[in-house]
Amino acid sequence: MQWNEVPRDAKAYILYHTIIAPQLIVWYLLPLYMMYSGYSVLEVGAFFTAVNLISIPLTYSIGRFFNEYPLKTGLILIDAIDGIAYILYGFAKGAIAPLMLFLGYTLEKISTMFYPLYQAYEQIIYPKEKREELFAWHLRLPEISQLIGFLILGYLFGYVWTSLEHYRKAFIAFGLFSLFTIAYLWKFLPKVGKEERISSQEFNFKINDEFKLLLLIEALFSLAWALAPEIVLLNYVIFKLNKTLFEVMLVEGVISLATILATYVSERIPKERGFKTISVGMFLISFYALIMSLSLPFAFVLVAYFIGRFGDSLSFPFYRSWVFSLIPDEKVSEFHSALASYRKIINLFTPFAAGFLASIKPTLPYFVSLILFVLLSMLFLYAEKVAKKKE
Repeated sequence: MQWNEVPRDAKAYILYHTIIAPQLIVWYLLPLYMMYSGYSVLEVGAFFTAVNLISIPLTYSIGRFFNEYPLKTGLILIDAIDGIAYILYGFAKGAIAPLMLFLGYTLEKISTMFYPLYQAYEQIIYPKEKREELFAWHLRLPEISQLIGFLILGYLFGYVWTSLEHYRKAFIAFGLFSLFTIAYLWKFLPKVGKEERISSQEFNFKINDEFKLLLLIEALFSLAWALAPEIVLLNYVIFKLNKTLFEVMLVEGVISLATILATYVSERIPKERGFKTISVGMFLISFYALIMSLSLPFAFVLVAYFIGRFGDSLSFPFYRSWVFSLIPDEKVSEFHSALASYRKIINLFTPFAAGFLASIKPTLPYFVSLILFVLLSMLFLYAEKVAKKKE
């Protein structure tokens, strides 16, 4: 699919993600700021877990709320809450620093409760017959933006603006940038009201074997990635290999290149080969986890993350399309919120677990992830058989 063939509303939505992509460097800046402030990797993981405990109960109720109101309102709230959170990080100095960090990250976790609305919005705004092609663009353009933005920002914060004061000013700047993204959402994204989303008057849904398998896969998939989060990569590259944030952003750069390449490959794979493609993707991700578990030099980190993200991005359009096929449009936001709440419960203690494993050995979290990814490869082959029986 060419860019000029992408529907207008889908274009506006994809461009929004392209605009905000460089801002996601905050996900690295925050834990790095904490580590530079004296927190250990274990303490950072414990901090993130403590906030997780506060945020869990509200996710599902938020999804039910947005069954009745436009999803775009939720997308605007995400940017507004994140903007406030980033500004609070900017005031994390002196005696009030722990309080500002805690309040800011709690707000950021509250905003993640609305993240299922992204998937709900995508399920509605991307025509069913074109989803795989649209997801390729959904990955490609934001990754190009992130590739450029992360390398520039990584160099600046790795070699030029390296003090804690610079990081605090950056948090405030990113927070104020949310004013622009909120205006963009309000102006250019269409509302998706209840009347546009409900296709029938009755709602009947049966949790069959395929959906049960999805729940198992979601649990393992979330757990496998959550055990090797940003804090694990930062700890290994910066504090074990003695590199800077710029080298971490080089890792993100190869991730973006792998994603962009995978989108062009996935476009050429027939839909009927979706499950086999997902299994191949899981195998490549397993190979990434194997390389990282061996504690190799930095060059191998770049190779590992390229392989892992290529596999992940290759399988993404087919996996997301399969998930959407199992979720009825009648309750789209509620189901995505329920799945998100389910993932949050599964991963409630993973930041602490990741920090604990990394405190024993910096690459130990990758080894545990490796076991889970290998299991997922086999589960997707089984999922293909279950899906064929349904047909």
